[in-house]
Amino acid sequence: MAKGLTSQQRRTFRTRNKLRQVNVARSGQKLARPRLSVHRTGKGIYAQVIDDVRGVTLAAASSMDKELKLKNGGNKEAAHKVGKLVAERAKKAGVTLVQFDRGGYVYHGRVKAVADGAREAGLEF
Repeated sequence: MAKGLTSQQRRTFRTRNKLRQVNVARSGQKLARPRLSVHRTGKGIYAQVIDDVRGVTLAAASSMDKELKLKNGGNKEAAHKVGKLVAERAKKAGVTLVQFDRGGYVYHGRVKAVADGAREAGLEF
């Protein structure tokens, strides 16, 4: 007997599908914006800029990166730094416009801190 999707998976798919619809409508079937995807756990937070057309990751950062030297990766300060780092790496890859994919999480706390850090470092969404 096959199991259904979890509520987290349903929220993630619903959010991603809405982003896809908006992106296609905005671009008029042209090259779409990359997506800034966020994943959070109890101990860390991860962000990556993904080009869905080509299916490649353009830039990524996490609270586990040696570059950040964080003691606690599960708080808002760490999330803010991860947002800044992923934005810097995305700008090096030539990306300035992205779509923010909250991944089914509420836009609050650490997820919002990633977005604020990315905006502060120069990404537009």
